[in-house]
Amino acid sequence: MIQVGDRFYDQAIVQTMGARAAEAVGLSDRPELSFAVCLSDPAEFLALLLAIREAGASVLPIHPSTPRAAARRLAIDLGCHRLVTDELAVEDLGAEDPGPGGLLQTTSGTTGEPKRIARSWAEIDREIDSYVATFVAPQDMTPLIACPITHSYGLICGVLVALRRGQVPHILGTANPKYLIARLRQTRQPLLYSSPAMLHAIARLLPAGEMIHAAMTSGTLLPDQWLMTIRARTTHLFQQYGCSEAGCVAINPNLSASGDMGAPLPHLRVEAGDTDQPREIVVHVGDRAIRTADLGYTKADGTLVFVGRLDDTINVSGLNVYPKEVEDVVMAMPGVTDAVVFRRLDSLAGERVAVAFSAEHSIAPADLRDWCIKNLAAHQVPMETVRLPRLPRQANGKISRREIAALHAEGRLELLAEETAA
Repeated sequence: MIQVGDRFYDQAIVQTMGARAAEAVGLSDRPELSFAVCLSDPAEFLALLLAIREAGASVLPIHPSTPRAAARRLAIDLGCHRLVTDELAVEDLGAEDPGPGGLLQTTSGTTGEPKRIARSWAEIDREIDSYVATFVAPQDMTPLIACPITHSYGLICGVLVALRRGQVPHILGTANPKYLIARLRQTRQPLLYSSPAMLHAIARLLPAGEMIHAAMTSGTLLPDQWLMTIRARTTHLFQQYGCSEAGCVAINPNLSASGDMGAPLPHLRVEAGDTDQPREIVVHVGDRAIRTADLGYTKADGTLVFVGRLDDTINVSGLNVYPKEVEDVVMAMPGVTDAVVFRRLDSLAGERVAVAFSAEHSIAPADLRDWCIKNLAAHQVPMETVRLPRLPRQANGKISRREIAALHAEGRLELLAEETAA
């Protein structure tokens, strides 16, 4: 059974919807095909996805807000045979080679060009089994999924894990924190799967004394100021870390430090550095080694710690600067609400630190730099600061440092700030 908004769909209804959709898209005749699915109705999307999974075929979930032309381009780029859109309209895309059944995805593209990812249903089943056996705290909680179910976080860890546990996943397709607060109040022992930005918004809106029963965060590191706010308003705060190629890698059942990702799931083997020398995190799935391009280390107790992206690290005259360390100091300045640190090329030092920030009231870039000089090592201090009304974060809280750096290099970041101020 699933719940979408306020409507329940029992197993028989989901199976009937899935059978109807499977017939409409030609799944019964050609189970070896791959289907790109872009449907506005979450229940219809899930019913078709479950039918595709049952048939052993392949599916590329596409967010329903994607324009049809963009969905078509993505489906063709990933080699899908058919595109399915609203009212179960089907377009044959002309692909010829069948592939092994599974889940097709792309990487986020925030640190480079998106890459095609294909995971078999058997591998995903192993991930779910490992997730459920290891992460037992939510067994008696009600999952509220306030994140896209076209992404593996909401789909696998939210919906499919809940179904494996025998729970009813509640799918809340909204970005309205006040609505989510109302649903939290109506639900017995809710566990909210959401983004860092949404959890922060909810924690700030909750009346004094009211708590979130449980919440899961994923997708990007919580700024320390956000973590303090969310932690104070959440009884059970969880965090998970993963990558597109391997799914969920580690879970922290009691989040108190934003970089602590918890113990890796037992079906995986994870390599990282140590406290003194972080190294690239490498995830081993069976005989396959996945290089994550994430920098991290393993504590003595087995906790995996995420430091940052390898390609986000800024080398200032031979000294490494990790953006989050600078961002936490910037956001600790009274009035600053958000910050992103990025790389600037320098003819003398090679690379320099720059920061874009937003604030509740007027904070001059020079004042922010003075704050940083008092609280950071000399090589960490931003040489350039740009104030913006709002930073361009994605729904999951991620931000593209590469895009910010490019806009700044072109002079467009400052122009954006000037236009908004005017």
